[in-house]
Amino acid sequence: MISRKQQLTHGRSKFLLTGSIIAVCIATSPYLFYLYEIFPTGSVWENSFFKYESRAFQSVMTAAWTFLGKIIPLYLLLIWFFTCKHWWYHVILVPTVMYGYQLVSAVYEDVSTVGGAIDTNQLIYLAPFFIAVLSIVYLIRIKIFDRIYGIDLSEIERENISPFSPFSDKEYNEIKEYREEAEVEDIQEEYYVKL
Repeated sequence: MISRKQQLTHGRSKFLLTGSIIAVCIATSPYLFYLYEIFPTGSVWENSFFKYESRAFQSVMTAAWTFLGKIIPLYLLLIWFFTCKHWWYHVILVPTVMYGYQLVSAVYEDVSTVGGAIDTNQLIYLAPFFIAVLSIVYLIRIKIFDRIYGIDLSEIERENISPFSPFSDKEYNEIKEYREEAEVEDIQEEYYVKL
């Protein structure tokens, strides 16, 4: 049977190994980016496995530089997304999708025989995704603050006072108390008048 101390040590060493692998992946990212320098400067790259012809960039090295310029930030954002422990980590998907879209459009532009850039109206295509992600993050934020502070949003009721009111919450409570007292006094006055 494994003791509690051995379980903790095993858990810590697993955590240390995972953290070390992630740190090495991040530290090697500049070296991965500069891999574009090993590609030929001509428009055709031919080896024993395949033949690649760069149409849009006119140079295999320029195409590799462009692709790696999209892949490396995408790679780092994915590491950040999967290792982030904050409540807002879904927002990291916004630049991740943006870089993914740019990478796909750059590859399509270079490989396609049709031509024409698909990266021209990027915001139009990505706006619905951005809105959805930001809405989800805002809902998560509301739920977290509701749990932390115990605020029930359905009970928040401010009659006759605008959200842009210059009144503070303390002043609002004083106004509310005054109104409640005034209603009681009005009822008492009506009672005495009827007598």
